[in-house]
Amino acid sequence: MSDASTKRMIEMYVERAEAPMFLSGFFNSPARNFHDTEEVEFDVIRDDEDVAVVIQDISAGANQNEASVYTNKSFKPPVFDEEGAISAYDLMKRQPGVSPFADPNFGRIALDQAFDIFGRLERKIRRAIELMASQVLQNGTLTLVDKVGAQKYVLNFDPKGTHFFTVTTPWAVDGATGDPLGDLGTLAQRIRRDGKKAPTKLIFGTAAMQRFLANAAVKARLDNRRMELGQAAPATRGEGATYYGTVWVDHYPFEMWMYDGYFRAPGDGLYTPYVGENNVIMLSDGARLDLTYGSIPSFVAPEQRALPFLPPQIRSSAAGLAFTTNAYLSNDGRSLKVSAGTRPLTIPTQIDSFGRITVA
Repeated sequence: MSDASTKRMIEMYVERAEAPMFLSGFFNSPARNFHDTEEVEFDVIRDDEDVAVVIQDISAGANQNEASVYTNKSFKPPVFDEEGAISAYDLMKRQPGVSPFADPNFGRIALDQAFDIFGRLERKIRRAIELMASQVLQNGTLTLVDKVGAQKYVLNFDPKGTHFFTVTTPWAVDGATGDPLGDLGTLAQRIRRDGKKAPTKLIFGTAAMQRFLANAAVKARLDNRRMELGQAAPATRGEGATYYGTVWVDHYPFEMWMYDGYFRAPGDGLYTPYVGENNVIMLSDGARLDLTYGSIPSFVAPEQRALPFLPPQIRSSAAGLAFTTNAYLSNDGRSLKVSAGTRPLTIPTQIDSFGRITVA
């Protein structure tokens, strides 16, 4: 009911929970990683750092070497499929940010709401992919659950156990105990030996970073500017990720990052960090980590009466994302449903190129 008072409608405020893609950004999605098959597979050829050995008699002939031997790995991706509905009756209601005296444009409102739902579905799936990347990089495994928290998908990539360990002496909060530089050096040597890659990045959980910076040996390393063995210079880069500078550990110069991105865990709804608070992830630049996407099969394309010009698939190597989309009307024409689904898989193809330390 209108009365004698006057009002002005200012621009509406929309709060969106962004989907951080810091960890999943280390996984690559070239065009060959998009597929319509049930499984993905690849062949692995391994080399080692053997040296040629001398022969005493040239007439004895050359040392024999075998042709490359390969192994085959095959994985079945998990399925994510999210849907939302729009009721025709709701289109008559005042929309956010719109004057209550404006006649509703049903077509435009339905289109706006549909793409708003698509945005929400996309962000939910992106968070799930970020969670998959975090599990792979911290454990070398995947454990995915349903909405009540029950395990529904488990995949073990069989990483070397020596790349994932808890330190013998915890890194103390006040820096009094622990050997952060020694522990990191141990893992770096294992990654260099097993993965044939020099590690270059450290990603700290929030508590692990605090314990690291409190250590006396670390402080001395970071303060020794004349020898340029390290420098702490925090800067924010992306949602939840902060760049802390560089530090040398043995032969290796490392970028230091702290990541406090989080998600609401299915089942209990608790806010959970993607990187464990007392964990440190060690990565190698140039290591092959793959993010593949499988399509969701369907007999028909999205109904053009529902959402004109909506393609059945959206694939982008640049964005590192692929969706199978759908839109259809109910039989009575009073409800519009839209969905977005995909079958992503974060594959640690170069499995020995990373590791994780738990510091307390």
